Amino acid sequence: MDQDIAYCEEQNNVPVITDQEIECGLTPFGQLAKRCFDFTLAGLLMLIFSPLYLVCYIAVRREDGGPAIFKQERIGRGGRPFHILKFRSMRLDAEKDGPQLYTEDDSRLTKVGKFLREHHLDELPQLLNVFRGDMSFIGYRPERQFYIDQIMKVDGRYKCLYQIRPGVTSYATLYNGYTDTLDKMVKRLQYDLYYLQHGSALLDLRILWLTFYKIVGGKKI
Repeated sequence: MDQDIAYCEEQNNVPVITDQEIECGLTPFGQLAKRCFDFTLAGLLMLIFSPLYLVCYIAVRREDGGPAIFKQERIGRGGRPFHILKFRSMRLDAEKDGPQLYTEDDSRLTKVGKFLREHHLDELPQLLNVFRGDMSFIGYRPERQFYIDQIMKVDGRYKCLYQIRPGVTSYATLYNGYTDTLDKMVKRLQYDLYYLQHGSALLDLRILWLTFYKIVGGKKI
């Protein structure tokens, strides 16, 4: 992690952004170039992975007969809701008692779903989210309004993230890991604000490469 970043102090390797209003580091041209990159790469990858989509679809459907694609409302750019797409990895009644965060070795996972999660194959349908502009490859992980409301009570700067599209992966995912508690979500926000303020094409490529490297290497992200 960079050590000489303006407006950013280090506390236990967590970037602490002290500004109350965070502006996007990318210029309008940079944001347009990023969108063109997302659109092109997402379209290409959907074509390349189309046989894998079919295999995953059939595997999920055959296990319990339920829908293969899971849709869930998340909040994206401009504070607008959209439906994130995933291959379903949990039982149909996974949230019968209300919103619940995923935890390691979650008992709600199906056998196929556990395999998909371990290899990040459940997120393949998000390429369509990227292709149509709901998301970017790199951004911040989008949350449900239920959890955003809780985060905002602790740090209202979450709304600053609405300047950009949420991402399939993020700076926070690499350095903060998966979040299964509110405290981790608030900590993740510091990484997201750092990315928002210091985002660049070079940083995006670095995040994309490290994400790919960790997935191929079988490391947790």
